[in-house]
Amino acid sequence: MNDNHAFFNAAQQLIDAGRFIDSKGWVPATSGNFSARLPDGTIAITVSGKHKGQLKLDDIMLIDAEANSLDGKKPSAETVLHTSLYKHFPDIQSILHPHSLNATLVSRVFKSEVVLEDYELLKALSGITTHEVKVIVPIFANDQNIPRLAKLVEQYLEKNSGCYAYIIAGHGLYTWGSSVQETLRHLEALDFLFECELRLHGVKDQ
Repeated sequence: MNDNHAFFNAAQQLIDAGRFIDSKGWVPATSGNFSARLPDGTIAITVSGKHKGQLKLDDIMLIDAEANSLDGKKPSAETVLHTSLYKHFPDIQSILHPHSLNATLVSRVFKSEVVLEDYELLKALSGITTHEVKVIVPIFANDQNIPRLAKLVEQYLEKNSGCYAYIIAGHGLYTWGSSVQETLRHLEALDFLFECELRLHGVKDQ
């Protein structure tokens, strides 16, 4: 198990992220889940059923790379979606999953994927240095069988490089990064770009 300092630092970052994300209205009720990978490979993740804008230290738990609880607390049912991403992307250190209005609406409008191109704000995504780029965010059907959904996402990622996020239809967005701060930047940029696309398609007018 990781040392206390690393866990407390990661937990505080997730708590702060939860407050910011809640201030945007992206995690209504007790929706969403957040995680951060620690130096020893264990993962700090939000427990099940807590409001993400009111997180306390006790609301962050520790799991191993196989999604097993290391402290007796109950993780989200979607924990396997986090561990699957950490296995696929060895360099990422954080995953954020809100249930934002824009991501939910995008999944209703675009069905299989949303294509983002020629936006200056795409440069907020790690590694992108020009607006002259196309970013595809895939949309997967919602599924209460989380291991099956995780496998479907993994199969997509194996065939498609350069993916920064995915959406679960009628549900929410998963995005990731090399730190909690970078992942928050990705989240904020993507939500803005989703809103641009929705307005362009006449879904939102204010």
